[in-house]
Amino acid sequence: MTDTDIYGVLPEGLWSQPEIDLSSIPELDGIEPIQRIRQPASIVYDFIPGLATTRFLRGLAQKKLLGEKCPDSGDVYVPPRGVSPVAGLPTTEQVELPHKGSVASFCVVHIGFGTNAPPTPFCSALILLDGASVSVYGPIQEIEHDKVRIGMRVEPVWVDDADLSTSFESIKWWRPIDEPDVPAESLKGHM
Repeated sequence: MTDTDIYGVLPEGLWSQPEIDLSSIPELDGIEPIQRIRQPASIVYDFIPGLATTRFLRGLAQKKLLGEKCPDSGDVYVPPRGVSPVAGLPTTEQVELPHKGSVASFCVVHIGFGTNAPPTPFCSALILLDGASVSVYGPIQEIEHDKVRIGMRVEPVWVDDADLSTSFESIKWWRPIDEPDVPAESLKGHM
């Protein structure tokens, strides 16, 4: 064992830190050492989409939900990546999907994050678009978080036309629509 090995984790307050000798730094005489600091962190990166993803993102800037169909199974993938993840075949047929879907899965979020996150608590959901074989992510709004349910029918709420961009942020959130729920069993395997 060395002095850098970790033996375990104890709750705060059950251990003591060694005293730090500050006597050689007169400017710090009487100043309490910092024990913890919180600092926001971020990562900026460039994403270079392929052709299929570029078509999808450009579609979002026009309020279109575009997928691509597998030539073998007929499954429609959103967002498309240009290849069927199951068959390994190119997906060259574009499909425009309707602006409706069903909640396939959700969770209630109690801890806020980022500047665009809704006030907590809110629901984060996987939405299975009508005609799609896999679901997309989005927050659910315009309904109390404890009223969201599997199978609930929803539609996207788009940003103002002037704010549309080649980003999933063109969809602000998803809201319920006045249609009957779909059976939860029909959503299995599409998450």
